[in-house]
Amino acid sequence: MTVPLALLGLLERESSHGYDLKRDYDTYFGRGKPLPAGQVYSTLGRLARDGKVEIGETGPGSGPDRKRYVITDVGVTQVETWLTEPVEGEPHLQTVLFTKVVLAVLLERDPRVYLDIQRAAHMERMRELTELRRSGSTMDTLLADHGVFHLEADLRWMDQTVARLAALTAEVRA
Repeated sequence: MTVPLALLGLLERESSHGYDLKRDYDTYFGRGKPLPAGQVYSTLGRLARDGKVEIGETGPGSGPDRKRYVITDVGVTQVETWLTEPVEGEPHLQTVLFTKVVLAVLLERDPRVYLDIQRAAHMERMRELTELRRSGSTMDTLLADHGVFHLEADLRWMDQTVARLAALTAEVRA
């Protein structure tokens, strides 16, 4: 997800101050990775420059005047377009997992060592996400499901890679 489009979507819902946008972003999308305040304001500055938001009323704050940001018709159109465009399927054909396996083979190291370490890390993350699925909100559960399904796919890929390791080694070293 891109931060600018998420902020535009939040502004389409209602005009807001930067602080409120950060709070809402962190509440809905920031799970474990809150958005830095500086990024909110620099993004809003670019959106204003590009005609996607305007600065509405300003009022006094504890520091500088607080600006209320309002989405423009251009911004609304961009949000609508973004919401209706399909997301590119992931993962891409070039992944870190794949790169590490091929490099291990090229360097004449046993990729199974790396794969075992990675498998253990994936299993630990799956346990964490499974607990979140049990105890979290509906939003947490949906995000955890997404993560678990991706981890499961990686684990299946690791099993296939080990099964094809002899063929991969022959091909890479040829």
